[in-house]
Amino acid sequence: MKSEEFIKAYENALATQNWKNIEPLVSENVSVTFSDGTIHIGKENVQKAFEGNFNIIKNEKYVIENIKWLVKDKKYAVYLFEFNWTGIIDEKPVSGNGIGTSVLIKEDARWKLLTEHLGRKPK
Repeated sequence: MKSEEFIKAYENALATQNWKNIEPLVSENVSVTFSDGTIHIGKENVQKAFEGNFNIIKNEKYVIENIKWLVKDKKYAVYLFEFNWTGIIDEKPVSGNGIGTSVLIKEDARWKLLTEHLGRKPK
């Protein structure tokens, strides 16, 4: 898998709302910062955070777009992106969007997410 292909695989895995599909795409040392400012460090903590979101947001659709590659190397890659999501919370439609930065590393000959930082779009 090329670094560019990782993004689609990650997006598709998130769409399943099943950690078992996401887990192979993240590093043991993964850290994720959500747009609300919460920080989750380590695969176990990231799993809990993702599964918490899956339990709250039903039928979530998460789209990654406007990708800008900053670095592509043999062992790591960094990209900026915009994201949009929609879903159902308490039987009401909800949505959100923002900007993000992700760092990928090559582990066991596969691209994996090392860190993802999600934030709000500037006004």
